[in-house]
Amino acid sequence: MDDATRAGGGEDGGGPPPAGPAAYLSELFSLEGRVAVVTGGSSGIGRAIAAALARSGASVVIVARREAALAATAARLRELGRRAAWVSADLATRDGVRAAAEDAAAAFGEPDILVNAAGINLRPPMDDLGEDVWDATMAVNLDAPFLLGQRFAPGMAARGHGRLIHIASQQAFRAFVTSGAYGVSKAGLVALARSQAEAWSGRGVTANTLVPGVVLTPLNARISADPARADALAARTMTGRNGLAEDFAGAAVFLAGPSSAYVTGQAIFVDGGFSVH
Repeated sequence: MDDATRAGGGEDGGGPPPAGPAAYLSELFSLEGRVAVVTGGSSGIGRAIAAALARSGASVVIVARREAALAATAARLRELGRRAAWVSADLATRDGVRAAAEDAAAAFGEPDILVNAAGINLRPPMDDLGEDVWDATMAVNLDAPFLLGQRFAPGMAARGHGRLIHIASQQAFRAFVTSGAYGVSKAGLVALARSQAEAWSGRGVTANTLVPGVVLTPLNARISADPARADALAARTMTGRNGLAEDFAGAAVFLAGPSSAYVTGQAIFVDGGFSVH
């Protein structure tokens, strides 16, 4: 008796041979046939996630403000042989969010995956934090993800499958580098994911947050512009470096795909060990 027969596989083993690695990985992570909407998808972490979802098989709609960056990002995804569309929108107003949602759904149909990566990072000292900064921060960082979830998640639940992914921040859990309104908005985003998970996970819709460390993207330009400060923050990690947008590709594909069906309401840290100290 050969090894294949002993294991129950092979021609005489009573069943088909096991699938190869590529087929198995496809079962775990493929997004073929799925539609994803990614806000903030034209730059930084959002752009890296949009590319990762597209390369994993999803049709991707990216939503942001700047048309030139949106068009360039979508063109790049199409060059990779993927379906991509873009929507220019003002996510700082509720009417803008609602219009963006309808335009995004019109591209490839109702989405199965929603990634909220759009955000603003205004950090005046608390003594100087005015209502204008507070309102603008909450509108983009918290209200827009809430409104988009309310628009798309019930449909996901009715279809029995959906993924909500929010990009949070270290400031959701600890205050440093003048957290201000930004930290409050990101803490709210973590709580929003838990509430969404409670509401919809029983009908196949998971909701989670990814928590970056210090990532050198346009949103953190003030850190990138200060090499000494950037180096000091990198030294606080266990990997000895600050993050890159591409560090979020694998985690996003995991949370967007079939293998994360039992992961919901979680805040997953992608921070090089920054938060462990």
